[in-house]
Amino acid sequence: MRIDGSGTLRASCVLCPNPGPMTLDGTNTWVLREPGSRGVVVVDPGPHDERHLERVARTVQEQGAQVVAALLSHHHFDHSEGARYFSELTGAPVHAVDPGYRISGDGLTDGEVITVDGLELRVVATPGHTADSVSFYLPADNVILTGDTVLGAGTTVIADDGGLSAYMDSLYRLRDLVVTHEVRALLPGHGPICTDPLAKLTEYIEHREERLRQVADAVQAGDRTPMEVVARVYADIDPSVLPAAESSVRAQLRYLAERGDIPAELGQV
Repeated sequence: MRIDGSGTLRASCVLCPNPGPMTLDGTNTWVLREPGSRGVVVVDPGPHDERHLERVARTVQEQGAQVVAALLSHHHFDHSEGARYFSELTGAPVHAVDPGYRISGDGLTDGEVITVDGLELRVVATPGHTADSVSFYLPADNVILTGDTVLGAGTTVIADDGGLSAYMDSLYRLRDLVVTHEVRALLPGHGPICTDPLAKLTEYIEHREERLRQVADAVQAGDRTPMEVVARVYADIDPSVLPAAESSVRAQLRYLAERGDIPAELGQV
């Protein structure tokens, strides 16, 4: 269990009390601030939990600071649903890739550098978990905020609007960024901070490749529907996350069909 306030010199976590099979111990709302400065950036306000959102706003106010902008790593409700209320509380615009989730704010484009009162964040497009997923590189602390692209524990789900091909590209891109800039930690949207980012990303890539082999073997054995594949590949899964497993299998089947590893019709699910 992580405690509030964990993070780095410039990044502090306020944990939302929304634990569950998909959110682990809750959504990590990240409060970013250059030391000694007034302006604050908040990444992923979280779900519409008024007590949580008010606590984030109060935490900033007690530091004599002000929220200048809120950023969304992606559109899923456990990261974005509270954004409108948070914007009303703080007066801060909400920036997002998806125009439908912006509130008086702009888009987020790959390579864009966001500067707030001395704090610099670089937007890194990391689609796959969802089509609109982005990460944020904080060079002064040499860390990456990964949203749901990389979690602090377990692996992420490929949503129906995401895609495994894009997700694998994003993992390789993050791994290259970690190596090139000697990134020292990943700050995820759920779960604890990862202090060995190269090992984590290598583990994620190898896990996905192993799952693809298992799914291809299941198809070879005669499984034809996503739920048949889930029953074989995810035999010991918690029933509460079966829909997520089915979503991942659909993405894996599409990816394998694109690569030509299984018949094309099996990827049309």
